[in-house]
Amino acid sequence: MLRRLALAALAAVAVLSPALVAQTQGVLHIRVTLTDTAGVSTPVPQHALLISDNPATSSPRRVVTGPDGRVDVRLRPGNYTIESEEPVAFGGAGYEWVRSLDVLAGTDVVLELNGGNADAATVSASAAAAASTLPESNPALLLPQWQDSIVAVWTPSSRASGFIVDRSGLVLTNQRAVSGATQVDVQLSSALKVAARVVAADAARDVAVLQINPSVASTVTPVPMHCADAGAVLFAERRKVIALGSPLRGPRDLSIGELLPGSPSLVLADVRLGRGSLGGPVFGAAGTLVGLSSAVDDQDERRRRDARIVPVRVACDVLEAARQLPPAESPSATGLPVEPVRPFPAAALNAAPSGAGNIEPYTLSASDFDVAFITPVVLRNAQRLAASGRTTSQSLQMQSNPVDLTDFGVWTDYFADLPAVLVVRVTPRFEEGWWTKVARGAAYTQGVALPPIRRFKPGFAGLRVSCGETLLTPIHPFTLDQRVSDTDAVREGLYVFDAATLGPHCSTATLRLSSEKTPDKADTKTIDRRILQRIWDDFAPHRALPTDAPAAAR
Repeated sequence: MLRRLALAALAAVAVLSPALVAQTQGVLHIRVTLTDTAGVSTPVPQHALLISDNPATSSPRRVVTGPDGRVDVRLRPGNYTIESEEPVAFGGAGYEWVRSLDVLAGTDVVLELNGGNADAATVSASAAAAASTLPESNPALLLPQWQDSIVAVWTPSSRASGFIVDRSGLVLTNQRAVSGATQVDVQLSSALKVAARVVAADAARDVAVLQINPSVASTVTPVPMHCADAGAVLFAERRKVIALGSPLRGPRDLSIGELLPGSPSLVLADVRLGRGSLGGPVFGAAGTLVGLSSAVDDQDERRRRDARIVPVRVACDVLEAARQLPPAESPSATGLPVEPVRPFPAAALNAAPSGAGNIEPYTLSASDFDVAFITPVVLRNAQRLAASGRTTSQSLQMQSNPVDLTDFGVWTDYFADLPAVLVVRVTPRFEEGWWTKVARGAAYTQGVALPPIRRFKPGFAGLRVSCGETLLTPIHPFTLDQRVSDTDAVREGLYVFDAATLGPHCSTATLRLSSEKTPDKADTKTIDRRILQRIWDDFAPHRALPTDAPAAAR
């Protein structure tokens, strides 16, 4: 009996020991920043530090700061020395730190490392010794230095990056990103998106100049173009370049690569940028802007993974031409709707509701279109059907169209994380025309039985949604061109709305749908109140989240 009690006690200690160890540890919060000549404080990412206990009982522990220049470390109580593994180059000088401190059980200790507390003798010696080996600037510092200047560029059919180059609100991006767009929005942060106008777009050079309201851009440090010296920027094979961008999913990011062999008119680099990052700035190893990133038009899939660089001198030519144009009214500074900060709770999505996959309660039909209201719950159920091998187009049959809700074409990545938004999908109806029916009937009287010949009705042109007397502004008025044959394509609408905009609180809710054939003549439909209730109920778990719930990574 005593032996069994002893074994049970030992087992309990084994189970509880991790918790007990965590309680006896302290947390060291390290933050590394440097200040440039303009007085701007810049976080130092990817800076390696060695942590040694005193007296030493083991090899030093190596930690690396994150994109925000911070790293948190759990340590047992004791005295520790924190030192840089290598100097960090910044502003033409090398910086490193050696600091000792005490860590107490269950307490938090903050260590700020900056230019003011770097050992002066160490800095001077390191700068002299490493002058021939350190780059003129640390490439990792470019992201925190310029991340506020990098923006996302949205149009109904594309998503790209851009960067602010002038406090008057001028933004550079790719021409192909805004080609033919009647609406362009620029997003500066997860909370701020504003309208933009296209000032200039040069298809041959693949450069577009946008403008946002100067009051919005005034708080952002523009990326210096140095157009007077742009002609001196040379591109040599294997030269290091750093491309920055704002990908469709996740925070702003950078990619470090090298220039590849190419013709004088085609500058390529092996940088790997996330979807939506093209159009952002590209810097040389010394931190000087050398161009902006663009897509590679090549049939070779391996080459298409690389990026083309539009040289800064080319961008400067388009920028200077835009500055010579007659002034026009600045776009509005009013913020536009953005995606919610809090993601949809995963537990609610993983709970399979009854009738999973059936979206009939979420659909309605107009004369030319079928409309589906897609919530994260509906989309998750559609994904389950696809994963199970069942044909979603059969389970999600609408009035005239088999709709696969897991396929959003070029916008599939946007919906991959099931954002907490309401999507109104408008699809042209797939029907047999009246004259075709007459022709088939005439053929039948002659003894010839022809199968139904169906064609899509005119493509989608526009959608206006109202809650009572209030016209709702979408987060994104996406469009989707789907090819249905070698010669024909059909245009759908994918309008993204805030989840709280439609629901039983609307006295009435209406859709006004326009087709490409008659864009000035809208078909008005009233949304059934049962649909509004279903939408509202689906978003109940999201509304119940606490206001301090973790933010979505978008």
